[in-house]
Amino acid sequence: MEIYLDKRAVRQIRLSAADAIEEGDTETLREDLIEAFSEEQVEEIERRIDSGDIFEFISEVLDEWGGDDIEELFELLEGQLADADVDLKYSAPEMEDEDEEEEEEEEEGDVEFEEEPPL
Repeated sequence: MEIYLDKRAVRQIRLSAADAIEEGDTETLREDLIEAFSEEQVEEIERRIDSGDIFEFISEVLDEWGGDDIEELFELLEGQLADADVDLKYSAPEMEDEDEEEEEEEEEGDVEFEEEPPL
């Protein structure tokens, strides 16, 4: 099974992970990780993991996480899901920044006015 996390979900997870690192509390991060998946994806993951419970699964990932590196969190999540035959795909942060810059440039380019010389 393949799961793709959209930019919004990845951004939210990254923000929550940064907050968890800063505050030392992973509860919001746990909730955001679970909410990143659709109901159908959660059901499929629960069928494939040993515990059968997404909350417990995410808790185990967070317990294993060192709590200081966001990339490590994504790698752990990918690895644990891969063990359950789930292929997790998401945009890398560099790609997101480039996409956002391109979108901003396109938006800026849409409305260009040239000043006309005074008569």
